[in-house]
Amino acid sequence: MVFDMNSFALTGGLSTLADTAEVVSFTVNGKKVNVNAGHYPTLLLALRESLHLTGTKYGCGEGQCGACTVLIDGKVERSCSVATASVVNQSVVTIEGLGSDDALHPVQQAFIDEGAMQCGYCSSGMVLAIVAMLMENPKPSDSEIVDAMNGNICRCCNYTRIHAAIQRVIKA
Repeated sequence: MVFDMNSFALTGGLSTLADTAEVVSFTVNGKKVNVNAGHYPTLLLALRESLHLTGTKYGCGEGQCGACTVLIDGKVERSCSVATASVVNQSVVTIEGLGSDDALHPVQQAFIDEGAMQCGYCSSGMVLAIVAMLMENPKPSDSEIVDAMNGNICRCCNYTRIHAAIQRVIKA
């Protein structure tokens, strides 16, 4: 289910949705959670405001920039465009769910090693998009990398280093 911000505004916005006390259950980073979809209509809002997982960023609000990227059942999704109610019984992974207390995920480590972050705002979405791409295709070509990363915008224009980080993981 895709969340349409235009329809949302036309139907009364948060006040209308807050009147519906629909509590939905899903898994985030391996933990079962319950969220009131009426209070948090988009997955992005649920993650940031209800679950306090602030690694997922608000960028454009239209699913075009990639800052809000999460993995839902292993697939890349833009959480600003996903209705919270639509993720019932699904598994969501955010940037906080990668790696462990002892070690970063290899893609996160490669971003650090290659200096692939400047301001860092796009990094969580970029990292999750790369993780999904590598789960599907561990040895992508340059054109496959570009295709997979299309729609993830880095306003600092750090694409060369991001590409180097991807190459580092592929070669590891």
